[in-house]
Amino acid sequence: MQSLESKVAIVTGAASGIGAAIARDLFAQGAKVVIADFNAEGARALADELGEATAAFKIDVADPVANEALVAFAVKTFGRLDLAVNNAGIGAPPTKIADIAIDDWKRVLDVDLNSVFYAMKYQIPAMIATGGGSIINMASILGAVGWAGSAAYVTSKHALLGLTKTAALDYADAGIRVNAVGPGFVDTPAVRSGMDPAIVAQLAAKHALNRLARPEEIAAVTSFLLSGRASFVTGSYYPVDGGYLAV
Repeated sequence: MQSLESKVAIVTGAASGIGAAIARDLFAQGAKVVIADFNAEGARALADELGEATAAFKIDVADPVANEALVAFAVKTFGRLDLAVNNAGIGAPPTKIADIAIDDWKRVLDVDLNSVFYAMKYQIPAMIATGGGSIINMASILGAVGWAGSAAYVTSKHALLGLTKTAALDYADAGIRVNAVGPGFVDTPAVRSGMDPAIVAQLAAKHALNRLARPEEIAAVTSFLLSGRASFVTGSYYPVDGGYLAV
């Protein structure tokens, strides 16, 4: 069933991993998708793979002007904006709080938190112009709990939940729903190539299902929340975590 047919979506961080899985899922349901990523080559490759109902856009999400340009590009290319997934994010090497460099702290908060404010600042007026829409902000299980050595990331994801709830309240009367999704640890090429297999196994064991998530599992919940099937859902946080937070 193409439940998102005629809808136009922006997905950031969409060249690979969770973002690419979300872009594919939205496209499969009939949406036109702007694939936005700092990795311009990866974004173009995915757009070429999916076809003419998609478009690639290079963006540094930490730049407010670039966020405004992204929304303008989506509207110019496809005529409107209905859906947005603010998925782009970065981590940082494990570092105790007193040892975090000021610039590193600012960079993580710029990309993982401030970028979502910039995104919604421009996405929301475009959605209001055509009668409403739906936004997903990609949080994390670390929006609900701490993780030693990851103060900037954990702080940004906790704050993202507050931003999401407030946006939902601010724009409910405009027909815009805003929710957050909180993935557990996800099996992506970056994880597999960047971690020792023993560490990956330890991470998997922290989930009740004793494995990492597949990107497609995050995409499925994201697409549901974006769709009209979730029409009474806003201001909420949905962990997709294999039981991580229940352990």
